[in-house]
Amino acid sequence: MAYQPEELPADFAEALGGVRDRLGPLGSPILYFSSAGSTNDVAAKLAAAGHQEGAVVIADAQTAGRGRRGRGWFSPPRAGLYVSVVVNPAGAPFARRERAGALLTLAAGVALAEAVQRATGLALDIKWPNDLVAGGRKVAGILAEAVIDQTQAGASVVLGYGINVAPSAFPAELRDRATSLEGELGRPVDRAALCAETLAGVAARYGDLLEGRFDAILDRWRGLAP
Repeated sequence: MAYQPEELPADFAEALGGVRDRLGPLGSPILYFSSAGSTNDVAAKLAAAGHQEGAVVIADAQTAGRGRRGRGWFSPPRAGLYVSVVVNPAGAPFARRERAGALLTLAAGVALAEAVQRATGLALDIKWPNDLVAGGRKVAGILAEAVIDQTQAGASVVLGYGINVAPSAFPAELRDRATSLEGELGRPVDRAALCAETLAGVAARYGDLLEGRFDAILDRWRGLAP
């Protein structure tokens, strides 16, 4: 099934415009879908075609969302935040490239935990290697996948994340292991504002990677991973 990008909803456009100066290289372009198979797959096609880093794919729902090791990611309409970003840690100075790539998922976990707390006030813990949890139950996950472009000149990375925002009817196998931001907070969460804050947070921590501020990321990660 082919998915065509649609106009970014007004609330998302406004929220993302408000953090434009914090997005660095991210956000050009931003592709929005009311439904997509997997935001990572859409972003991977952009990366494979040689698209420069910074492309962002946002979906209101995923029909084939996935997590680590091919596990499915429950992605009902308007109940979560499903985002993928094309980055290129190989663009770091040569001496930093290998470590920047290795720490990308950890940096993203830190960025998302910080962004959620800024946007909602809810403090999350990080569970190795790529989950964010509240009270021991999963709220968000991260999936990083390398993509070789058509020129074979180098590999980009698609960094995808899913955040459970609204309470939803989780499948039976997830009910005891998953929760949502609104379920934990007991009040609504502005998905557009959360999206903007998470992308700004990822941009900031990605900048730390490229500049070699690895200790700052690791120290913060340790503080969030009890």
